Amino acid sequence: MCGRCSQAYTWREIYAFSQPLTEPVSPARNLQARYNIGPTTTIDIIVKAPAGREIWKVRWGLIPPWHKGTIKQAVPHINARIEGVDTNGLFKRAYVKNRCIIPASGFYEWTGDEKNKTPHFISAKDGAILAFAGIWERWRDENGEEIISASIITRDANDWMSKIHTRMPAMLHPNDFEAWLDGSAGKEVLMRPPPELQEWIVDRRMNKTGVGDDDPATAAPVEAQASQPQEAPAQGDLF
Repeated sequence: MCGRCSQAYTWREIYAFSQPLTEPVSPARNLQARYNIGPTTTIDIIVKAPAGREIWKVRWGLIPPWHKGTIKQAVPHINARIEGVDTNGLFKRAYVKNRCIIPASGFYEWTGDEKNKTPHFISAKDGAILAFAGIWERWRDENGEEIISASIITRDANDWMSKIHTRMPAMLHPNDFEAWLDGSAGKEVLMRPPPELQEWIVDRRMNKTGVGDDDPATAAPVEAQASQPQEAPAQGDLF
């Protein structure tokens, strides 16, 4: 599965990645880099709108349009398995009608037992933005407010990723962006080899959702953090 990710990029980087967007590169937006995005919080997605590609901010955790109850009662379907995304009643409508690309600077997975988990950050080896395949839906809450939500499609891990986890996000190549978004591509594009990836271990504070969402050190290797010079403690802290 993919339960934590990072979206830390500049407007020019995401504009170049998302081409062609309906918006010009200037004036640029001020984007808040996020390093520890958890389920039910906001993520960026790229969709094909009538006028062209657009970037939307949506809830991570797909809510089907027929959900009855409050948003707190909705199960956050953050991932949709490729094996059933076109047949499962939760996802098949979105798979046909509402596809998206979820840009990511990287994502996190854990190794080790439940009481001693080690967090790993996985990203593109060349530093490029990754393109997770996704689906989205519209739902209205009890007050009539529209909530747009999305899910990341996952697949079996490839040989490289299987050393860390059994699943991984399905990743798209730029040449497949348009066919994925307009619905003409099948699941075969989701099974193409992903970009070359890299990984490193990060601080265990990542074991808690929401920690360091705006802190780049969240995604830094623990070795790099340990090598940073430490400030001397204040005089009153000496003991």
